Amino acid sequence: MRAAPIGWERDAASHQPIGARDTAARLKPGRGLLKPNTRSVNRLCQAPVRVEDGSWRRAGCSMSTMFLVGLSGGIASGKSTVVAVLRELGCAVIDADVIAREVVQPHFKAYRQIVHYFGTEILLENGEINREALGNIIFSHPEKRQLLNSVTHPEIQKEMLKQIWKYFVLGYRYVILDIPLLFETNRLTKFMKYTVLVYCDPPTQLSRLMKRNRLSQAEAEARIASQLPLDEKRKLASHVIDNSGDRESTRRQVLKLHARLEDSLDFLWARLVVGTVVAGLGGLVYLLLRRFIS
Repeated sequence: MRAAPIGWERDAASHQPIGARDTAARLKPGRGLLKPNTRSVNRLCQAPVRVEDGSWRRAGCSMSTMFLVGLSGGIASGKSTVVAVLRELGCAVIDADVIAREVVQPHFKAYRQIVHYFGTEILLENGEINREALGNIIFSHPEKRQLLNSVTHPEIQKEMLKQIWKYFVLGYRYVILDIPLLFETNRLTKFMKYTVLVYCDPPTQLSRLMKRNRLSQAEAEARIASQLPLDEKRKLASHVIDNSGDRESTRRQVLKLHARLEDSLDFLWARLVVGTVVAGLGGLVYLLLRRFIS
């Protein structure tokens, strides 16, 4: 877990911290955002489930019965557009960037630990962490960057697991994990039933990035070059959404993918098992209450 936490990467030219959405553009392949807590994932998957051949087995650390879908893309490839359509469809989406920002808010454990280790001088007047000040510290001192990672990454993992479990109990057929560095790290892909890449052709990606961030061509090319190329990620993904065209074309592809995932029988037996257990417990509580009241 050597990578800087999401949102604290900084621009190579300006030396200023950049936003969470641009973090993937600064990290080279292999420098992971999240190293999965295998012990926690295994605990989540230990319940016996029935598979398609009718036999029973434990889900195991592959989480195949949890039906997780990993979603990623590249800078300016249009991942936010795809996520917006998925949310419109009512899909369960867990955003790693959002969680990374939430866990350092004042009411979280990670916030208290960060203030303890780095002092109150990194705080803004409203009590929140001054991301620029903390960024200056961790990029000047690698050991402090590792310390910050050791504080934030476990909290990010725990929050992701909590949300996965919540959607599992609620009966969602699949859960989407929006992880910018999914293919760069290659550590989380083994937990995904499917992986989805939001792709666009290189000229379109360059043009969009220049326009969106008001960059020169050289600056935009440098940011794109710092990432694993989309064409390489395309070979690693099980599904590709081509966002090179207009929004309506992208939307049609997302709708088609959603329909295919909804029709999948993965996760069905696990949901039935959980539903049966919950219904049984609810019935038992009801009978006990009736007997107690009468």
